[in-house]
Amino acid sequence: MKIDFLKILLVTTLSLGLLSNSSCSSGNSAGSEVEDEDGVVLEVDPSVFYTADGSVTITTVPCTLSDGTTTDCYQITTKSIPMDHAMGPWCPENIADGADAGGIWLEGGEVYDVDGAFVENMATFYDDAKWLMYDDNGDIYVTETEEDCINAANPNVGEAYENFCVECIPSYISSITQTWLLPITPVYQKNATLFATGPGGPGNSAPSTRGIALNGVEFSAPAPTNNILSAYTLAPFDDAGGHINVHQGYHYHAATGFSTKVAQTDGHSALIGYALDGYGIYELLDGEANLPKDLDELRGHSDTTRGYHYHVDNAGNNNFINGLRGAYVQ
Repeated sequence: MKIDFLKILLVTTLSLGLLSNSSCSSGNSAGSEVEDEDGVVLEVDPSVFYTADGSVTITTVPCTLSDGTTTDCYQITTKSIPMDHAMGPWCPENIADGADAGGIWLEGGEVYDVDGAFVENMATFYDDAKWLMYDDNGDIYVTETEEDCINAANPNVGEAYENFCVECIPSYISSITQTWLLPITPVYQKNATLFATGPGGPGNSAPSTRGIALNGVEFSAPAPTNNILSAYTLAPFDDAGGHINVHQGYHYHAATGFSTKVAQTDGHSALIGYALDGYGIYELLDGEANLPKDLDELRGHSDTTRGYHYHVDNAGNNNFINGLRGAYVQ
């Protein structure tokens, strides 16, 4: 779903099959409410996006969805940089540095601080003596230029970048913009679209992007952590779950609570973005720290206030949602 540095994201909705069992109760939610024979369907609400500083602009355009539906979409253009929270840091400079000097790493369902001690302990953490990302003074090897950032992120990275902490900084992406298409009303599909799980896996025709946060930043596919680690590099995420490459700009791989959200008056989890099919994406936990119940294989379910919607995965799983219930722009 990428055309050069532009991305197209779309959301449309005609009907929504209510799932019979849901942990969600009624209350206020962003978006206008549409009733049909299948239940409640919420339109994408452009007013909840972070547009105050001009980093996100929204217009209405005609569009065609993956099921052939012709409709209207919101065209959302962003600078791929969050204006509602700081980016970084990612890599600590010395093994004596604390958690505030680095970002996080996602491994085995857990979130780890990438502080100096984490870097110092990587050989033990991964049971591989080849890990040694610091010199005799405890200074950590960190990429320092845009060229290093690009080269170290290459899947075929050479030995020259082994044991480097890969840090790409905002100045490398100052000219990037991305454009997404979100259909104004989602279109429910009986047969869901699963995201690819690897070569030959289900859903390889599906887009790789999961959705867009309310600050205009991409909810990306899981980071290829196995490829990163196999090259003996580490590309940490900042505390917001994001990092930078020169093609996508800044993008998220986990939801950790930093980006713009819309609280729900009934205690339901807050709205944090929209999936490519236009259905809302909500935080994992509700106001009382309860997990959602009866999620389907996509991580979605329905209630009588929000209709069909998704809940993000645990941040440590390097994942947002598992597929799309609605039609999307191909």
